[in-house]
Amino acid sequence: MPRYYLDLYHGDGLTVDEEGQVFETRARLRREAMRILPDVLRDEMFDGDRARIMVKVRDESGRAVFEASLTLDSAWND
Repeated sequence: MPRYYLDLYHGDGLTVDEEGQVFETRARLRREAMRILPDVLRDEMFDGDRARIMVKVRDESGRAVFEASLTLDSAWND
């Protein structure tokens, strides 16, 4: 089974996945990539009214195969 690397782009910059993970199907890979986004956003301490977290998945050859992002916008209504 192929190994995939989930690199994370967030407020602190880039976190490169050095180990990777093996997934049985593309659906499981997609699910994991999307599952980690809310966890990272919840753990991020950010300044300002907007935060964006992105995961970019690459295969063993380094080719980009999937990406997903989550954006949080906030604003006062006064």
